[in-house]
Amino acid sequence: MTPKKTENALIELIERTFGAVRSKALVLAVGDDAALWSPGPGYEMLLTCDWFLEGSHFLREKHPPDAVGWKSLARAVSDVAAMGGKPCCFLLSLALPASLTGTWLSTFLRGVRRASNELGCELAGGDITQQDKILISITVVGEVRRQNAILRSGARPGDLIFVSGTLGEADLGLRELQRKPGMARASDSALRKHLYPQPRLELGRWLAGKHLATSMMDISDGLSTDLRRLCTASKVGALVDASSLPGVPSAKAADARELALHGGDDYELLFTVSARNAARLPSRFRGLRLTHIGEMIPKRKIVLKAAQGKYEPLRPGGWDPFRKQSPQN
Repeated sequence: MTPKKTENALIELIERTFGAVRSKALVLAVGDDAALWSPGPGYEMLLTCDWFLEGSHFLREKHPPDAVGWKSLARAVSDVAAMGGKPCCFLLSLALPASLTGTWLSTFLRGVRRASNELGCELAGGDITQQDKILISITVVGEVRRQNAILRSGARPGDLIFVSGTLGEADLGLRELQRKPGMARASDSALRKHLYPQPRLELGRWLAGKHLATSMMDISDGLSTDLRRLCTASKVGALVDASSLPGVPSAKAADARELALHGGDDYELLFTVSARNAARLPSRFRGLRLTHIGEMIPKRKIVLKAAQGKYEPLRPGGWDPFRKQSPQN
């Protein structure tokens, strides 16, 4: 049984885990009523927040606490990557049962710290309280060079649609996790992608710096759902070629297609490039595959070019928190 700890003791544990402030932009961090952060000259501030909830996004008995820690920060940082920005610091708000304030909390914090170190995003503060279930809220502060932010609203008819990496791999990892008894171990690439997603920060910043992407967002809820959001923001439609989707090689063809279209949790980048600039885009960026999957069209509809040249509507089939689903993203 975990000994009962005071709020001050838990705050001290968090402070010890993350150590002293290193960033010059983060003038004042944990230990005062609020943090002080100063963006660099010529930069604009990015703000984003994300919930990560037990039962909706992860299962206590299945997901290792360090993976919960890593993913809670990585998925929020992915929003900064999707705008071509750099993460700087974050606020961690955490509610959990008193019984988890021992080993579970320490391991969770180590996962957050590892993500913090690898993603270059420092802890600036937050809050902690008691609750029957684990509730995690992350707010990330980032920066992007003025006039460089890539929005969802910039796509135009004729722009080509690209995605990074492999689509549906994280959803396949979730299915593997659900089949296995006990707590998961990252034994293959699909399970690793589900447990420890990698925000595409370098790619996002490269696309922004080169002024190549006309619009961009990350794929968190599935291509079929997120592409519709990008089209709505840009007031255009899209034609997607099913045969070009970078699906999971190990899955059967039909399963690979469904996973690529509707599987969430990948945190890959979905972006558009004008036809005249497409030749400037490499097939791989630092080993990460970049795949042309379709183009934007004037009519505001999403169309899938399927087998034998058949065209069909592409309906949103990804993650929706208001529709009953298994924990996913």
